[in-house]
Amino acid sequence: MIDTDCDTVEFERHRRRLLGIAYRMLGEMSAAEDVMQDAWLRWQRADRSEIRDTGAWLAAATVRLSLDALRKVRARREVYVGPWLPEPILPDDVRALTVDGLATRAELASDLSLALLHVLERLSPDERAAFVMHEAFGCEYAEIAATLNKSEPACRKLVSRAKERVKMDRPRYTVSADQHHKLVQEFLSAVAAQDPKRLAEIFAPDVAFYSDGGGRVSAALRPILGMEKVSRLFLGLVRKLATQHSPQVETTDINGRPGMLAMMDGEIYGAFAFEAEDQRITAIYSIRNPDKLARVSRVLSASQVFEVPNEHRNVPALGSRNTITVIPAKPR
Repeated sequence: MIDTDCDTVEFERHRRRLLGIAYRMLGEMSAAEDVMQDAWLRWQRADRSEIRDTGAWLAAATVRLSLDALRKVRARREVYVGPWLPEPILPDDVRALTVDGLATRAELASDLSLALLHVLERLSPDERAAFVMHEAFGCEYAEIAATLNKSEPACRKLVSRAKERVKMDRPRYTVSADQHHKLVQEFLSAVAAQDPKRLAEIFAPDVAFYSDGGGRVSAALRPILGMEKVSRLFLGLVRKLATQHSPQVETTDINGRPGMLAMMDGEIYGAFAFEAEDQRITAIYSIRNPDKLARVSRVLSASQVFEVPNEHRNVPALGSRNTITVIPAKPR
């Protein structure tokens, strides 16, 4: 007879790790939570006499379910209108998904950035699974091989290929967290002041802007590349929106990176995350698809405080809740 209470306790003990696997595999919290539900049902039906290591069994089940889900959605993502970006998450969710005790073993254990997840979209499902298990969760190749039903040498090749791709495309984090937050604040000031010269100092020459509207709302259908194009986009966008709405922004971390939530007339307009290297903003990720903002919208509706981590609260103009009304100056 299965002890349901003990089953629940055991499953909940591993929930944080399992949800972290599913989100890194799928890039969507709603899909990750669906995988968790399916993993729970499998766990309830499993023969306990055949399970030696509960954590390993649950992790393998979660990876396999995530792979099934990922293969089903890949076809839709390939014909997605415009760039497909992951669902943004706020600080509470990031804490819930961050793996404890693995930072020294797995460099990516705490990296949930949109930039990294965007790179993972370019991997094959098996490469992504092997990479997530090895690099984010420190799994041994024997465990990865058993999960993916492949040989250990094959899994080593999967991880090696994935690492090369990620190393090539993933941002290098060469600015401190304080400097990163300060750059976002300077960006907001420059846009509000309609100051293209200041933006030119903040942006890297090859800065990239990715916008995900999913065909539901207006958004750039292709990445916008280069300092001049991205500057013109934001300066023009703020001017246009300010004539029709009352734009505001909430500064907060998005997927563990400095970012903001843009509001129009009290409704969420989009979530923006910023990547930076060498004291310059190198990439901006904008999520405007209403389906991907539903979780953030629920937080807004509940009036939850958005936060910047404590260690960054000495940054000027940043606080636990920082609302800025954007009123653009006359163009220069």
